Amino acid sequence: MIDLHTHSLLSDGELVPSELIRRAKVKGYRMIGISDHVDISNIEKVAGSMLKLSEKIENYEDITVLPGVEITHAPKRVIKDLITFARRLGILYVVVHGETIAEPVEEGTNREAIEGGADILAHPGIISEEDMELARKHNVFLEISGRKGHSFSNGHVAHLAKKIGARLIFNTDAHSPSDLVTEEQARKVVMGAGLSADDFYVMQENAMELAKRTLGKK
Repeated sequence: MIDLHTHSLLSDGELVPSELIRRAKVKGYRMIGISDHVDISNIEKVAGSMLKLSEKIENYEDITVLPGVEITHAPKRVIKDLITFARRLGILYVVVHGETIAEPVEEGTNREAIEGGADILAHPGIISEEDMELARKHNVFLEISGRKGHSFSNGHVAHLAKKIGARLIFNTDAHSPSDLVTEEQARKVVMGAGLSADDFYVMQENAMELAKRTLGKK
C-alpha cells in the first residue's frame, strides 16, 4: 500500500510523524508520504521538521517515508511561488489542496496548482474538462480521495480522468489513525468511484513512479 497524502501533528493530524509511520506500517503500508498543510506562514517550520525526520529515515525499517507538504487554501496567485519555495527547502513532492466541494476553496486553485507544477492535485472537486486536460498535459496526478467529504466528487474525477486520459492516484488524506486503510479498503473506495480493481493497481504504480522520481532528486 502506498499513500502519499497524510497529516501529522505538524499541522492538523492527530499523531506525531513517528507514530503515524508506525501505524501505517502495521496497516500494511510499504510507503507513506507525510504532507502537512502549509501556507506562507508555516511552510519553513513544517518543511524544517520534515527534513529532520528525513535525515534519520534509515531508522524506519521496512517502510519508505517521503517528506511532502500540502499547500492549503493559499491565495491562488501565490501557489506557484509556494510550490517552487517548498522544493527549494528540500521537500520532495508537493500536493495542492484542490477545489473540494466540502470546503470553500478559492475558484481557480485547481488551474494554478496544475500550471504551477504541483505533483498531486488533491480532491479536485468538480474539476473542469479543460483543467483535466491540462493535468494530463502537465503530468499532474489527480487524487481519488479516501476522506469523507472530499470523496463526494470521486465519481466525477474518475469519469473525467478516464475520458481525458489523465492520471489518477489514490490517497487517504489521513488525519487520524482510523483514516489509514488497508489495501483492500483502498481498492473498494476506488471501485466505489466507478473504477476497477485494475485501475487501483495502476494508481499504485503511479504513486510508485512519483515516489521514485522524487527520491531520485535526493
